[in-house]
Amino acid sequence: MIARVLVSAGWLVCLSSAFLFKQETWDGLSVTFGVNPFDPNVFADLPRMESAAVDKGWTKIADCDENSKFRGVRYVKNDDYAVVLLFDVNGNIAGIQCGVAKAGLPSYYPPANQRGNIFQDDGDHYTLTAYFVDPATICSSGRTSDQLMSEGTGNALYIQNGSDPVTESVRMPSVQSDVAGTSWVLGHCFPAMGVHYWYNVSTDMSCDDFQPVFLLYNEKKLTAFGWALGVDQSSPRFEHPAYSMVSAFMNPVPKCLANYARLSTMHIYLTAHPTRDLC
Repeated sequence: MIARVLVSAGWLVCLSSAFLFKQETWDGLSVTFGVNPFDPNVFADLPRMESAAVDKGWTKIADCDENSKFRGVRYVKNDDYAVVLLFDVNGNIAGIQCGVAKAGLPSYYPPANQRGNIFQDDGDHYTLTAYFVDPATICSSGRTSDQLMSEGTGNALYIQNGSDPVTESVRMPSVQSDVAGTSWVLGHCFPAMGVHYWYNVSTDMSCDDFQPVFLLYNEKKLTAFGWALGVDQSSPRFEHPAYSMVSAFMNPVPKCLANYARLSTMHIYLTAHPTRDLC
C-alpha cells in the first residue's frame, strides 16, 4: 500500500508539473513508458553523444559507412539489440534502431510484405530504423556540437522503409497539422505519451499491413514515436499492453491484433521530461 501511494504521488507531481513547461523542444532522448518511476528501465535516458555512450558501457558494432543499408556509427549495450543508437561522423546522435531477433520468431512475423522494407534483414535480426536528421548527412558532414546544442536530439524524424537509407527514408510530419491528408489515423491521447497516430489502420485490416510504428504529438508538435510489434520480446526496453488496453491508444483497433499472443511496444521520447507530456 505504501509503495502504491508513493507511485501515485510521484505521478501527481510529474503530471502537475506538465502545466508549467512546454514540451515541444527535442532536448532529450529516452525510452520505455511505465507507471513505476523507481524502475530504472522506465523513461530510461539514452546518451546523445558517442563519447557518453562509451563512458556508459555501450559497445560499437559498426562504423559509419555510406555504402551500408544503414547510416551511422552503431552502438548497443549489454548485447540488447532492442535499442541500437546511431551517431554521426562527429559523434552526435543521429538516430535509433530496434532489432528483433530472428531466433524463435513465428514464420508469419515480420509479415512477408514488410521484410526488406520497414524491417531490414540485419544478420541475426530484423531491424527497424529511425533517423533524427537527414540520413544523407550522417556519414558525410554530420552535425557540429553547436548544432547539437541548438537543435537538440534532431531536426526531423525519418523512418527507413527500404534498403537505401537516403532515398527510402520517409520524413514524418513535424507538426500535427501536417498529418491532415496523409494515411496517418488519429488515435487517443494518453498522459506521458501524447496524441497517438497509427498508419492506415482500420477495424478489418490484415495485420500483414499493420505498420510497426506510431507517432506522438504534444503541443501540436512531434515529440515522440514508437515501435509496435506483434511478437513477444523479452528486453526490458519493451512494454506489453494487453489487447484490451489497445483501445486507449488506437481508434479504430484492428481486430487482427487479438490474434497475436503478446504485443511488444516501445515509446521513444525526444524530450527531456516525457512525464510532463499531456498532449
